[in-house]
Amino acid sequence: MAKPSAPSRDRIVAGAADMISRRGLNGTSIRDLAKHAKAPLGSTYHYFPEGKQQLATEAVQYADAAVARVLRKELDAGPVAGLHAFLALWRGIVLASDFRAGCPVLAVAVEEPPADETPPALVAAAEAFDRWEQLLAEALREHGATPDQAPGLATLIVASVEGAIAMCRAKRTMEPLDQVARQLEALILGALDGPA
Repeated sequence: MAKPSAPSRDRIVAGAADMISRRGLNGTSIRDLAKHAKAPLGSTYHYFPEGKQQLATEAVQYADAAVARVLRKELDAGPVAGLHAFLALWRGIVLASDFRAGCPVLAVAVEEPPADETPPALVAAAEAFDRWEQLLAEALREHGATPDQAPGLATLIVASVEGAIAMCRAKRTMEPLDQVARQLEALILGALDGPA
């Protein structure tokens, strides 16, 4: 009989991203993160010798990469297609978790860091938001938005969707995301020279 394999590092990171999206970073311990990923605590410390901040940073980077992959793929068809994919991704997460999970990047970003310190997970969150904004801004420019208009509209998209996710969780309805979707689509179409 084969010995059960140790949980993979990737599974621990994915589990940490999910747990952070539900409880936030300050609301979880490394023990909670290991348990949620169904990983022995020893394996977690083996893979993440710097502890919770290292795991949290990699969890944020994992979420960043997943969102960036979706955006890159869908933005080829235009900014509206990218917006729809961005919205669908978060809609799926919020609904599948019965409004218990949101965005792990936002969860890390809104928590108060220790005094006189910028934790690596917070740096990773800022980098994630920057990447998503850059991807959206590039697609907007490529499809007709002006160079001055594209960055601001990209920031508005990310900020609006992230805020709507939080509102959906609080109100336990997808209506905030639906309203934001309609407004953002209209703004994108208005910024483009032709159809998206």
